[in-house]
Amino acid sequence: MNDAKNSRRDFLARVSAVGAASMLAGTGAASGSRAAEGQAKLAIDGGTPVRKTVLGSRPYGPQFYDEVEKQEVLEVLDSKNPFRWWHSSSKVLQFEKAYAEHIGVKHALAVTSGTTALYTAMAALEIGPGDEVILPAWTWYADYDAVVLCGGLPVFAEIDESLSMDPADIEHRITPRTKAIVPSHLQGTPADMDPILEIARKHNIRVLEDCAQCCGGRYKGKFVGTIGDMGINSFQLSKTITSGEGGAVTTNDATLFERALRFHDVSSLRSPYQQSLSGGLLAGFASCNFRMNEFTGAVLKGQVSKLDTICGRLRDNARKVREGIADLPGLKLRKTGDQDGDIGVTVFLDLGTRQRRDFFLRALRAENISASGPGGSVILPADQRIESKATIHPEWPSFRTPAGQAIRYGAESCPRTIDIIGRMGGVIMDPSFTEDDVQDIVTAIRKVYPAIVKV
Repeated sequence: MNDAKNSRRDFLARVSAVGAASMLAGTGAASGSRAAEGQAKLAIDGGTPVRKTVLGSRPYGPQFYDEVEKQEVLEVLDSKNPFRWWHSSSKVLQFEKAYAEHIGVKHALAVTSGTTALYTAMAALEIGPGDEVILPAWTWYADYDAVVLCGGLPVFAEIDESLSMDPADIEHRITPRTKAIVPSHLQGTPADMDPILEIARKHNIRVLEDCAQCCGGRYKGKFVGTIGDMGINSFQLSKTITSGEGGAVTTNDATLFERALRFHDVSSLRSPYQQSLSGGLLAGFASCNFRMNEFTGAVLKGQVSKLDTICGRLRDNARKVREGIADLPGLKLRKTGDQDGDIGVTVFLDLGTRQRRDFFLRALRAENISASGPGGSVILPADQRIESKATIHPEWPSFRTPAGQAIRYGAESCPRTIDIIGRMGGVIMDPSFTEDDVQDIVTAIRKVYPAIVKV
């Protein structure tokens, strides 16, 4: 423990020494040494970059592929049975049990993607024609599409500086038709669940957590995906753990779980689930086939064992960056409802305006530090196909009701979301960043930051 504290202290001392020289020369408070003046000249203005090569992030899960995943996949090959129900001991079933146990939820269902997980969860919640579902204005298309494909009507709430749904912008959007709220835990940061749940319980509305960008995240000690009525996750390449594609539905409610099971598997309830659900309670209904195959399940079974390691390294690197820049004057970091539960995917700064944000990103990139604004999502109401309410058929029920016809999407419906997304920028973390890599990020931010006030 003492060694860890000493290491952190040494790290902060190194970045502070470099950063202080840079800021001193950059602000003109003292002449400084010739080396400090050279350090302070931004690479975008012809100075020497902090790094000689570009530092960027890579997909996390594949960095941790090893003999564990290889052996799991080879066992599927040797079995010659890639279909999950031809196995006496299915890899998919083993993954479901391992994942449920890891995050502390009663039921986990593996499906083909995060998108099909959302559609399956919507079906379990019985979202249908006439039902309204509240979504954040900044999230991925799949949240919106799943509601529309069920015949429901998406209603957008603004985000706050956490980049997640603003709890203060939910209640006035609730109508007698509102059936669910879908908070998305975006780019590794949990949404502020307590006020969201309080509003939902007050109005008897279900809560479905979209955890696709926050696998392994926690909110006040609980894993995301275990807090609301249901949760979904994605295991696509850009997610915390990955099999290229894949998804999961989670819940503690046996009835919701059975509905999800039946919907994802042509309305059947197969033997292992019959036992866990005491034979089942529901009759069959129209459904889909979103079953996960054994190769995908094998990889994910191996990846679950790496989840804490990946999140731990991300959190550690993000914490070091935050601590290394904490004394910058006027610093405003991305808001979070639980800093300890944040998995550390990003360190985002609120730069106040889009102009300052864009300059900050260009300057960091010139220092050979990959930098970006918020990503992995879309300002949905401002998207052309959503603003025009395009569907697979002109008579699709979502927008044929009076409420559906009356609702208007477009940029004017989410001005605060557009403003917030436009002024946030920073660095995406990587679990394999070294101590020197992290120090370079801190040094570059400290070098560039003083110039922001001049923009």
